[in-house]
Amino acid sequence: MSNQNMSDIIEAYIKQILKKEEQIEIRRNEMAVHFDCVPSQINYVINTRFTEQHGYLVESKRGGGGYIRIMKVTFMDEVDFLDEMIRIVGDTISEREAYAVIQNLFNKKVISKREGDLILSIMDKSCLQTFGEDEKKVRAHLLVKQLKSLRFKE
Repeated sequence: MSNQNMSDIIEAYIKQILKKEEQIEIRRNEMAVHFDCVPSQINYVINTRFTEQHGYLVESKRGGGGYIRIMKVTFMDEVDFLDEMIRIVGDTISEREAYAVIQNLFNKKVISKREGDLILSIMDKSCLQTFGEDEKKVRAHLLVKQLKSLRFKE
């Protein structure tokens, strides 16, 4: 048996489909039956691993014929992508959300692993906790500054 947990398995399944398709429509209850898990497990995966920070848009329709649609966000060029990441970051961002943005930059080959690791070190809670209540604001400001500098990278 693999060391993957159920969330990892569900995420991998959805991403495998999204490699071939631009979007996927799923029914939460059908997915739960397929993976022999509770429907809230499907919600957890979608809410934590298919966010804007990760490069996805999610729509849902409730009710009997309800669905959850997951779409990959595609951009015309790198500058558009960086502008969208700046918009997503906004005025405040948690450490976890910042990590997702940086991972997305790495996945899209906008930054190298080394650059990602350097940015992550600045985003770390232990580095910013001295700012107290302003930690998320400072993190967002630093990340936006980095994203803007990437727009002009040679």
